[in-house]
Amino acid sequence: MNLLQIDIYGDEIFERSPKLLSMLLIDRTLSSENCQVNIFWATSNYADLGVGYQYSDQITLEAITGKNGDVIKPRAVKSLEMQQQRSREMAEVFTPSWICNKQNNLIDNAWFGRENVFNVEVDNPDGSHSWIPTEGKIVFPEGKTWHDYINENRLEITCGEAPYLVSRYDSVTGEPIPIERRIGLLDRKLRVVGENTQTSSEWLKAAQLAYMSVYGYEWQGDNLVLARESLLYTFIDYYKAKFGKKPQLKSLQYIASIISWNIWQMDGLKGVIPESCHSVQQTVQNLFDSNITVQECEGCQKGNIHKHNGAYCKIKDWRGNKTLTFISLLKKGK
Repeated sequence: MNLLQIDIYGDEIFERSPKLLSMLLIDRTLSSENCQVNIFWATSNYADLGVGYQYSDQITLEAITGKNGDVIKPRAVKSLEMQQQRSREMAEVFTPSWICNKQNNLIDNAWFGRENVFNVEVDNPDGSHSWIPTEGKIVFPEGKTWHDYINENRLEITCGEAPYLVSRYDSVTGEPIPIERRIGLLDRKLRVVGENTQTSSEWLKAAQLAYMSVYGYEWQGDNLVLARESLLYTFIDYYKAKFGKKPQLKSLQYIASIISWNIWQMDGLKGVIPESCHSVQQTVQNLFDSNITVQECEGCQKGNIHKHNGAYCKIKDWRGNKTLTFISLLKKGK
């Protein structure tokens, strides 16, 4: 699918099951039981490729596979011109892995009540930064268990390629990161899963719970595809590291389903599908003639996230086995 992943897995798993990739393209908010709607490009960077690549076009299997398999590229291998354009237009700035690690460590420092749980940060004399993974099994504080850790909800806002969740490669340099050095929030959960399970069934059950507890949203469709792919490939990486083989297709499909719910397309300022707010025309008839009035989206006019007329994004509460809108989790103001 993209240059940083194809050297390891290529399109093999998607060739075996096109349905698997199709699941990674679903927009869960707009889809119904009988009609799949895909996430859309939400960027004009691909418009010169023609039909199917315009800003509002859905991302289809045909648009990103086969001869089009290298259309979507990670930011690190996009042209400098496109990187700069996306930074100007969408404020797209990706964070190097060492900074992601520092910030993720702050979260774990607070949760564990101590520092250097998963790695020790290194600030080198030459100004570069790195980290040394800790050795041995992660020890949990009194009153907390490894189950508590993998079930703890985590959210990466405006996630791009999701470098805070998974770290298969440095999103700035494109350099691959070996599994033992990964620093994402989901990477840490999967490390804990591997250290505390023995059988494949135990690992799969715990890994599924870990995936159910990580969330992220992104505006641009190409980034979202990369993020979803990275989470799926991460699942393969950790399973293979633990058991020396790839997981079964049915396990991949279940994880892909979780990913398609938990990593979704959204305008983070409005809580709706990007560009889904709209004006409504109303015809008012009186005794002699009729007048057409235009009602703009109240949420856009007033800056009230709870008053938009666009499609509010749905997410899944896996423990409660129910769907809800993302904004239902936000406190309403006056």
